[in-house]
Amino acid sequence: MSVRKLAMIVARCCLLCVAVLVLAMFVGRPAPAWTLILALIPIAVFVTLGRLSAAALKAADRAPLEVLPPVTGRWTALNSPATKVPSHGVHSYGQTYAVDILVVPEPDTRPPFAKLWPLARGNGHYPAFGAPVLAVADATVVRVLDGRRDHLTRTSLPALVWMMLVESAVRDATGPSWIVGNHVILDLGDGVFAGYAHLRQGSVTVAPGDTVRAGQRIADCGNTGNSTEPHLHFQLMDGPDLDTARGVPFTWRGVGVPANGEAFTARADGALTEESREGVAPQADGPPQADEPPAPRKETAPAEPLD
Repeated sequence: MSVRKLAMIVARCCLLCVAVLVLAMFVGRPAPAWTLILALIPIAVFVTLGRLSAAALKAADRAPLEVLPPVTGRWTALNSPATKVPSHGVHSYGQTYAVDILVVPEPDTRPPFAKLWPLARGNGHYPAFGAPVLAVADATVVRVLDGRRDHLTRTSLPALVWMMLVESAVRDATGPSWIVGNHVILDLGDGVFAGYAHLRQGSVTVAPGDTVRAGQRIADCGNTGNSTEPHLHFQLMDGPDLDTARGVPFTWRGVGVPANGEAFTARADGALTEESREGVAPQADGPPQADEPPAPRKETAPAEPLD
């Protein structure tokens, strides 16, 4: 076991202990003084590992790897490495260059972000739910999780606050599989792995050890794990273990890397079309993502306040 892996396990154990002690306070049992020390340990671990990852990535200075898009049709990007790096605000779980994408039809028919009510909605209201997810290259399947349920959306202010302050912390403390939800990890060769997160329950069509062809359907887009609405989280990384992997930059053939709010149209063969990069921001319907500074205009409802 690597030092990095051991540090992540210790950090999670500390987070779980803090959560138990905090819950005990609600039944009248005061938290001991060393609770603060337990809380500081995971923070120190995450900050230290993040800085080490940043230094390692800077030293590696890898050129983006070109792969096929993981979807077809018209989508919009959020939390994109074309806008900032690390794209999700942290280097953990190999997501330095990760991107979130969701289907935004034209005109946008998705329900608007709600200030108070309804607290949550069913996933059927969102066109990304059930959309095919494709292999970005010829690869070997190394990891699959398919049993997490698709939860209701977190597309209201109360639900988003709950997710950011409580749900995300609990998921983080229990391991990366609870953050990414149902997922598939592909070995593309040459030390590069592709990760697909938040997949629909029961939709994964591959198993560890299978070989897949570029463009092959491997799952459907869903709303599992730390997700506010149905979308796909995609990333390249240098290992299959999310605790120890570091991000690898990518570019999608025929699309490039769409920036935050940029609509794009992808084809299964990666061919360039006139509409590949539209530069159209999604219709405003909610606050900016938790790890991004407020923008002068409203953004799409946050897709994934991860990590």
